[in-house]
Amino acid sequence: MNAPRAPGPPSDDRPLTPGERDHYRRLREREALHHRRLRYATTSVLLVLAFVLSPLAVVAAWADSQVSDTDRYVQTVAPLAKDPSVQNAVTDRLTTRVVDNVDVKGITDALSGALAKTDAPPAIVDKSHLLAGPLKEGLTTVVHKVVDKVVTSDQFAQLWDEANRRAHAAVVKTLTGEGNSAVQAKGDAVVLDLGTVVDKVRQKLVDEGYEKAAKIPDVDKQITLFRTDKLDDAQAAMRLLDVVGTWLPVAVIVLAALAVWSAPAHRVTLMAAATGVGVMMLLLLVGLAVARHIYLDSVPPTALPPAAAAAAYDTFVRFLRNSTRTVLVIAVITALAGYLYGPGRGARFIRSTTSRGTGATGRAMARSGLRTGATGHWLETHRRWTTGIVIAAAAVALLLWNYPTAAVVALVLGITVLVLAALAILGAASATHVPAAQGTAPHGTAHDTAPEKDPDHE
Repeated sequence: MNAPRAPGPPSDDRPLTPGERDHYRRLREREALHHRRLRYATTSVLLVLAFVLSPLAVVAAWADSQVSDTDRYVQTVAPLAKDPSVQNAVTDRLTTRVVDNVDVKGITDALSGALAKTDAPPAIVDKSHLLAGPLKEGLTTVVHKVVDKVVTSDQFAQLWDEANRRAHAAVVKTLTGEGNSAVQAKGDAVVLDLGTVVDKVRQKLVDEGYEKAAKIPDVDKQITLFRTDKLDDAQAAMRLLDVVGTWLPVAVIVLAALAVWSAPAHRVTLMAAATGVGVMMLLLLVGLAVARHIYLDSVPPTALPPAAAAAAYDTFVRFLRNSTRTVLVIAVITALAGYLYGPGRGARFIRSTTSRGTGATGRAMARSGLRTGATGHWLETHRRWTTGIVIAAAAVALLLWNYPTAAVVALVLGITVLVLAALAILGAASATHVPAAQGTAPHGTAHDTAPEKDPDHE
């Protein structure tokens, strides 16, 4: 008689039949495919977000630096004081405004009255008003020379820097509407008050012997820098960018890192991320060039000469251009690094050539007595760790560098390559790499001859 069966599902320890194993394999493959598709979808979403936000991150960081860093802002506008086109525009504008405030007709009328009182011939008295034209031309010439001498002097550049340093609060007011300063938004225009320069010109005229210049009334001391009917929208956008100026670049880096981490093929995704960010930087540079043409077309020559307007735009956005080029260079270097780490024929050739070169140099050092011993052996056996630490240190240096440029990136890259090469040479110079005493020299290290793993799926 059979024993009673315990409650619960029946237990079956028999082996799976071929049909069941095939069904189980199909279930596992379908689940793996679903999981892989989910990872690709997640990676795609993260990459798209990183691509879209990368130009905004660059612009936001630039805007934040212009608002919060006074020295950076002064560096931005300082070249305008020495730009010839801007100097000519300022000289012409100040000369016109000073001469227009001189009552030339009143001077000629006073001269006519004085001549009449001295019983001068009527013909001379009646024609004294004809002196108004030559008098104004002469006054214009004199004032222009004096103003030009002031504007092109080193003292003007110093006054310019000081005025802009004091007026840095104006940038805050222009972008956020807060603070008091000489640069401010008025309607659809952004204007700069040159009161200090005008007072200096008036004092210079007095010092040159034109005492009546002291009686010149206060003139319009404001120069329109920008004019646009979208100023309110720009202020709102810049305020938003200022808020996210610090964290948006961090968010882009985190999104790209998460995309690489979640992807089935890490190396390929890293290259895709770098390529996408590089393309977005190129589009940003194109956008700045298009914006330049739009701006120059929108500025009437009567408000600002085209050459001066171009100089003003190029000066204001040059640090934004530099930042964009810097990110572009970093993206290109990252994509190249991802390629060199891959299984391509060119990448393998470069790696093997570099490894043979550093290995030969290290073995030559060891044969000459400069052996690194246990330290070199540790470096050789932990090459991946040391390589990762050096690359991470280079990345941290760029992140902590205050406003890195493309030249700084090239410098950090050069130092990184030299350090990696030095570590490889020191590792090859360990005693275990020098069998020359037995008359046989290895053609490569175990690291060189070991079969490579596919880096795309590590």
